Amino acid sequence: MYMGLMLISIVFTVIGMFLSGTLKRKFARYSRMPISSGLSGAEVAAKMLQDNGITDVKITQGQGMLTDHYNPQTKTVTLSPEVYQGRHVAAAAVAAHECGHAVQHARAYSMLQLRSALVPVVSFSAKIQQYLFMLGLVMMGTLGSKTFLLIAIASFAVTTLFSLVTLPVEFDASRRALAWLNMSGMARGPEHDAAQDALKWAALTYVAAAAAALVQLLYLVSLFLGNRD
Repeated sequence: MYMGLMLISIVFTVIGMFLSGTLKRKFARYSRMPISSGLSGAEVAAKMLQDNGITDVKITQGQGMLTDHYNPQTKTVTLSPEVYQGRHVAAAAVAAHECGHAVQHARAYSMLQLRSALVPVVSFSAKIQQYLFMLGLVMMGTLGSKTFLLIAIASFAVTTLFSLVTLPVEFDASRRALAWLNMSGMARGPEHDAAQDALKWAALTYVAAAAAALVQLLYLVSLFLGNRD
């Protein structure tokens, strides 16, 4: 069991590293492409929120690189320094994408609501998975391999569901961002194509994470079915 999960993890870690590296290169490339509006990422975010009639979302500067996110609990769009201050296509694309999540929240987008509801359960499942790997052999000896596998399957099923639900949330946020960038005239032509390319590679990192979770779950299910009496 452990060797199989480890092998799957290694394969998708390599894939994730490739996608992450490509995303960083794309961000660096489009960071050298000035946005014709001359607005910073923070200003782009403020304008997108304003155009969508959203007045109760804060825009703050965080830390690190590509750490941008939207927190529905606090209604806060947090942008990394390069995005918050940057006046280039990459900053505009990322800022608009995060505001796409704020628009989802304001419009009560069902998949975002489902993902938010899953967060506490996923956090609990992630902790369980840590103990499964640390104490797996003991549990198999005391509870039986079938029971152990059922616990593992239930835990991985939750995290897999979360990863799969995340996909439409991220795709939809990018769709909203790109539509607004074009409609508002913030990014058209080559600038819009660059923004679309950057967000595509960001989305692929989520696809890889979902694929890894699904393959791990299917592997555990196959082990359980193979161990049936």
